[in-house]
Amino acid sequence: MSRKTLLTSKEIEIILHRLACQLIENHNDFSNTVLIGIQPRGTYLAQRLAKLLKNDYGINDLQLGLLDITFYRDDFRRRDEPLEATTTEIDFLIEGKNVVFIDDVLYSGRSVRSALTAIQSYGRPENIELLVLIDRRFSRHLPIQPNYRGRQVDAINEEKVVVHWKETHKKDTIYLENKQ
Repeated sequence: MSRKTLLTSKEIEIILHRLACQLIENHNDFSNTVLIGIQPRGTYLAQRLAKLLKNDYGINDLQLGLLDITFYRDDFRRRDEPLEATTTEIDFLIEGKNVVFIDDVLYSGRSVRSALTAIQSYGRPENIELLVLIDRRFSRHLPIQPNYRGRQVDAINEEKVVVHWKETHKKDTIYLENKQ
């Protein structure tokens, strides 16, 4: 197995600031916008962006939620091991709001499709956008594209994008692993 570093900690920090600035350009003061991290892997990215927007850019009235999509996935019954759901944490209304889904890697598009279905339980948003840190553009099974992307990666099917956050791995790094 070979491993190639796609993004270092410094590069990830730069990308997070760029994504935060793009969100501000499109959503101004976020009075009608909510951020929703797609559990489990979009959680760290969503929390980091929310922290940046509040601390570095002065967006004080920011609403952040975390959405569990476990039982909305089209493959949850196909797995050998039982799935473990996480907690959805949305303590605000999304009716008529602009929703920005946040996930770490956009691969097949199935997680985003599941999130689109799951969010309907919380109301009808005015608009939904997608922000991803890594866009694997040639791996899509569904016609889903991000509105905001940190980095586009051309990876073949045997390659896997692995995201390490300092909260879980002591260091921010993104790798491209090849199992051959």
